[in-house]
Amino acid sequence: MNEKLKNMFKGKKKTENLVCLIIILIITVVAINYILSGDKNKKTTNKEEKNIKMGNAVQVSSSANEDELEQRLENILGKISGVGKVKVMLTYSESSTFRPVYNEDSKVSNTNETDSNGGTRVTTETDSQKEVIFKENSDGTKEPVTQSIVSPKIEGAIVAAQGADTSTVKASIIQAIEAATGLATHKIQVFKMED
Repeated sequence: MNEKLKNMFKGKKKTENLVCLIIILIITVVAINYILSGDKNKKTTNKEEKNIKMGNAVQVSSSANEDELEQRLENILGKISGVGKVKVMLTYSESSTFRPVYNEDSKVSNTNETDSNGGTRVTTETDSQKEVIFKENSDGTKEPVTQSIVSPKIEGAIVAAQGADTSTVKASIIQAIEAATGLATHKIQVFKMED
């Protein structure tokens, strides 16, 4: 095989073969670099994988908070006279978002040019970079530093209660849901629960 390489670089095609070998080496190095950098980008934490970047906000799954609100409503509604057992389901138009803190770096450069006729031209260039700031937890995972969290918007509520067959109990449930969530009364539906 060593002889084949030596013969390949003898004669007229010496430069052509050398150029081909260099091109193959460059392509190989670029491919290896691309593969290795792709593996580094895939190594993200589970929390970062669940986050979906949306401009300046990051959308996060908040089903735990939503379930907690439903549980709190069920607990308080169950204590209203005549309601009995109760189940609450809330619907949301969007999920929670948080606004991360950014490290911003901007540079402004001005260029003044004068031509031979005495005219001047001023050119301003602005270069800005924006990176999300992460904090590292004790377990080694990274989490973005948040500026604010926007709770999801509640769109409607369905309530099933044992005592919902009387109009006074039904009205009490609607008023309580309206007070707790800010929903309009037409977006709250109350039904009698099966025994």
